[in-house]
Amino acid sequence: MDNITAIFKDKKLKLTPQRIAVYKYLKSTKEHPSAEVIYKALQEEYPTMSLATVYKALKTLVEVHLVQEINVGEGNFRYDGNTCPHSHIQCLQCGKVDDIEVCFQDLNEKISSHTDYDVLTNQVYFYGVCKGCKEK
Repeated sequence: MDNITAIFKDKKLKLTPQRIAVYKYLKSTKEHPSAEVIYKALQEEYPTMSLATVYKALKTLVEVHLVQEINVGEGNFRYDGNTCPHSHIQCLQCGKVDDIEVCFQDLNEKISSHTDYDVLTNQVYFYGVCKGCKEK
């Protein structure tokens, strides 16, 4: 919690209860929820918080690198409280998204020899069928 306070103070941003709630929610789960899922999860505790407020909080948290925005190609973004470099895998049947705790940093060096860009980072997504869907 001290981390978010220090970052917001350094960036001269207001640390609102809504931003804290969204951040705490994402840090408390291994799931990769959409803004709508976060909104519904926080509704009981924050009944006056709007979906627009959740989107604004997420935008700010992404900008200050406290939350990762992921796009697994389904038309909306998912959010991850784990900002350490890692990849994601999505089940093509149920839509579940999981972390892959492998860093593909060496991929940046391999790609550098094929482009004139300075490769800074990458996002790698995998798609498959989860264990639960395979067993059905």
